Amino acid sequence: MAKFTKFRIALLVSTLPAALAAAPLPKEQLLKPPADAAHYLVVSDAGKHGDMWRWTLPDGRTAYRHSQSLRGWITEIDQVTTLGADSLPAKVEVRGITPNGDAAETFAIAGGKASWTSLSDKGSVEGKVGYYLPAGGVGLSNAVLIDKLVAAGAAGVALLPSGRATLTVGQGLTIEGPNGPKAVRLAFVRGIVASPFPVWLDEQNVYFADVGGISILPQGFESVANAKKMRDFQDQVTADTVKAIARQFLTAAAKAPVLFDHVRLFDADKGVFRDHQAVLASGGKIVAIGAAGSIKAPAGARTIDGQGKTLVPGIWDSHMHIGDDWDVLANMANGLTSFRSPGTEIDRALSVVARRASGDLLMGEPFIQAIVDKKDPLAAQGSMTVSSEAETIAAVRQIKEAKLWGVKFYTSMNPAWIKPGATEAHKLGLHVSGHVPATMRPIEAVRAGYDEITHLNFVMMQMMPKEVVDKANTAARFEGPAKFAKDVDLSSAKVKAFVAELKQRGTIIDPTLVIFEGNFLSEGGTPMPAYAPYMGIISPVLDRVFRAGGYPLIEGYTRADYARSYAKMMGLVTVLHRAGIPIVAGTDGWGIELVREIELYRDAGFTPAEALQSATIVPARMVGADKRTGSIAVGKEADMVLVDGDVSKDLGALRRVLTVVSDGYVMDGDALRKAAGYSGRPK
Repeated sequence: MAKFTKFRIALLVSTLPAALAAAPLPKEQLLKPPADAAHYLVVSDAGKHGDMWRWTLPDGRTAYRHSQSLRGWITEIDQVTTLGADSLPAKVEVRGITPNGDAAETFAIAGGKASWTSLSDKGSVEGKVGYYLPAGGVGLSNAVLIDKLVAAGAAGVALLPSGRATLTVGQGLTIEGPNGPKAVRLAFVRGIVASPFPVWLDEQNVYFADVGGISILPQGFESVANAKKMRDFQDQVTADTVKAIARQFLTAAAKAPVLFDHVRLFDADKGVFRDHQAVLASGGKIVAIGAAGSIKAPAGARTIDGQGKTLVPGIWDSHMHIGDDWDVLANMANGLTSFRSPGTEIDRALSVVARRASGDLLMGEPFIQAIVDKKDPLAAQGSMTVSSEAETIAAVRQIKEAKLWGVKFYTSMNPAWIKPGATEAHKLGLHVSGHVPATMRPIEAVRAGYDEITHLNFVMMQMMPKEVVDKANTAARFEGPAKFAKDVDLSSAKVKAFVAELKQRGTIIDPTLVIFEGNFLSEGGTPMPAYAPYMGIISPVLDRVFRAGGYPLIEGYTRADYARSYAKMMGLVTVLHRAGIPIVAGTDGWGIELVREIELYRDAGFTPAEALQSATIVPARMVGADKRTGSIAVGKEADMVLVDGDVSKDLGALRRVLTVVSDGYVMDGDALRKAAGYSGRPK
């Protein structure tokens, strides 16, 4: 369940309502798997991260256990599921602790009424039969659903609280196991998230494994070679499907000339909105801009009425890790015609770049970095791990040979290797950014060669206590700012000197403020602001995720303390912006959070035009592409988005995408959303 696993991880990095966070069951009191329990390993290319087990209790119930440490984020939970006569869950109980605190979740059917209390919601429904899909719990438990879907065939299985899932079995391949070769088959599940997600079955069409950036594989089959072979296979099958969709949009007819008339135009270069404008694109370029009604459309051109609408440059997400091919299609539907990936494996990067160039993949233009981290239990999954200065330099050279745009260093790197690695990167023309390694403060990273600091919490590390800085490759990188940012004096000489040096050195900041808004402020039960506009149009499962609460309260701290810390982080963005330090808008999410990130910059004191520049011309300047894209100007590439409303007054209008123009191809926003699996427009 690779794609569902991704969303499960996203959920577990959110959190639960504070009311549930008081007393998670300690690890010592959780169920202990017997020696004969079915054992699965949680792995990535960087190594093993955890274990899952499944076994049958004496009373016939099924027990599960999950034990994991992912870069210091701890998961220790168990789950007991009782199946009814229909082989559907009749009772579920989850206990233990996750990175978000207490994992407590319950579900039960009594008297025809199904009731649940989860990490994100609480509710009940009468007279409805279906498979309860836990909001949290042990991922391995959903093998029951996969097996039910195989048996159900085309009819599928109703889900609780809502929705319906189906499964299609596809082709197979052979992998190596402890007893020799084993045949496995790829299947795709539909109806849980917007797009189909892959799952692997064995020879009897019984659940076998989840494969992705992080995989769940049975013991004996967890080798990197097996995971890569299966991942490459499912990626190719997905690529073939999405290729057909790309071909539907990237047609000669779609690249015919287009005239937008009577639009409100955002001039990103000058940072102003211009009313009553006309823009003509032809041959993939912007060829004319003038007053409304002043440009004559050439023969064969399409004319789009822009009254009541705003034409903006193609939007950039400056912190968008490349997901699967469905993810990048959804991002195009949201108007993201360019993005910076601050961490993608080289093989994946080469694949998407080649397929985009050939027209086989509908994706915005990428500017890609690979992650370099020290070989360590806390190393970033998907990173190139190194054990010396020489290996660091070799990794940088490998990134250059792959023709990627930059290097991203991570939190477990040896600080002594940053300067030689950055020096080599700059010699090769590569951008250098990243998380700030543990024991290192951000100004030290900048002095060692960082062109950019990723995430505002790492900028705030300059003012954090030493015990936080020294453990910045663990949850301390999040918990430290949550506790101590509120006490930072942003007007102090220390802060002023820090900001002045960032400015003097030309440092760029990638704040990802939206992460901290959701985790520091949300109490749970209502959708986080970034996600509220997308409720009801992606999937019922994600609707529950969107209601998850904020980061759990650390003992001795209140939600009000977190709010004060968040306010100081917002204030730091204000200080950086007023100092003239470039800010690029990024999400480190699914892309749907980007407009909220832009809105937060407005709340931090940016004008609407300045906030929109952070997602258009400023990132284009960062990557060195501003002479050809990033703004709507004659001679530049035709990357534009028409949205419903006046962006100068309502930045939220950026979500209401009507038309996307990417590399001159004109695409209907509703058609793109439908292709990506959305059922309507964001609010």
